[in-house]
Amino acid sequence: MAWLNSWDSFVKVVECGSMAAAARRLDCTRAQISKQVGELERAFGVRLFERSTRRLSLTPSGEIFYQHARRALEAVESTEVAVKNLGDVPRGLLRVSASITFGRLYVAPLLPLLVEEYPELNCELILTDQLVDLVEDNIDLALRLTRAPPDDIVARKMVALRRVVCATPAYLERHGTPLTPHDLVGHRCFSYLPAERNNAWRLLDAQGEEVSVPVGSKFQFNNVDCVLDAMLAGHGLAILPTYLCGSHLAAGRLRTVLDAYEPQTGFGRYLYACYTPSRVRVPKVRVFLERLERLFSPVPPWEASLPVEI
Repeated sequence: MAWLNSWDSFVKVVECGSMAAAARRLDCTRAQISKQVGELERAFGVRLFERSTRRLSLTPSGEIFYQHARRALEAVESTEVAVKNLGDVPRGLLRVSASITFGRLYVAPLLPLLVEEYPELNCELILTDQLVDLVEDNIDLALRLTRAPPDDIVARKMVALRRVVCATPAYLERHGTPLTPHDLVGHRCFSYLPAERNNAWRLLDAQGEEVSVPVGSKFQFNNVDCVLDAMLAGHGLAILPTYLCGSHLAAGRLRTVLDAYEPQTGFGRYLYACYTPSRVRVPKVRVFLERLERLFSPVPPWEASLPVEI
């Protein structure tokens, strides 16, 4: 379908801002893009772009064509997904996105089990702490730790994620155990950058009142694994999700403090499975969701070994 490639090239030029940028995105030459746009203009008998030495801008005809072409390409993509996944047997390529740490610990081990059970299925796991575009990045399902999933996707709540304030017993023995949130001011506290760049921890008490405490340390990280390593080395306190620190709490390498308070972060309290409406009934997505539900029920594995009072 040569027309489909031409339409896609035109849409990419609009979205990328130039033919050169569109060529890089489509892994082809600028000359190929220019030829395809020229063929479209000759076929329609109108100019789609106003060209200058500095930039491209859409003509009124180009604006109309862009809106219709984008919707048509989305419809084609949805049709391809539906046809390729017709039937009940999971097949084809399943592309999953997850945050680096959670994906490494809990999603990556599921994929070998999945492809062993379904021989016609292949899986790719894209680990990133950046927000992916489900359509542009061709992601079947993204696992997101978020306060509010976007309205234009299907967001299925998978599991609640708890966070605790903790440190090593050795650190607490040397520097004292904070008994109230305001005691944190005298401690080295690690925040996750850039989400907590304001250097304040927010803690919710049993009555639902929020306490904000200024905290800090002379070195910080934008990776939660580095925060954990610094804590295990006895350098300070941090707010950590139990999916990361649960095994260390169970083994006594870390100890929680301020258990009467619930830490508040910008990541929200739940893990969501996010996918486009076209993936709702796709078998490969369905079986992956079933695997996740089995993993998290009746309690997630990182909570099973923790003392009840934590």
